[in-house]
Amino acid sequence: MGLKKLVSKMEEYNERLESGKASKIKPHDVEKVLRKLRAKATDLEAEIASTASADKKARLEGKLQIARTHLERAEWLLKELG
Repeated sequence: MGLKKLVSKMEEYNERLESGKASKIKPHDVEKVLRKLRAKATDLEAEIASTASADKKARLEGKLQIARTHLERAEWLLKELG
């Protein structure tokens, strides 16, 4: 997800928040997601280390990159909320 799409999603969220259709994001909620993402990344790293197949390793590395991207976004959101 690029920066433009992220900004668009934040604008949509703010509109839903103002109209009462969404609840406010709490730092605790973001921290919970961060814990899950970190656990997922750790699991993927362990699976990559134990996998011999190059195809499976490449697929898992792609998933790991996505997890890391989501981690960066969640950390950014936590900073914005804090």
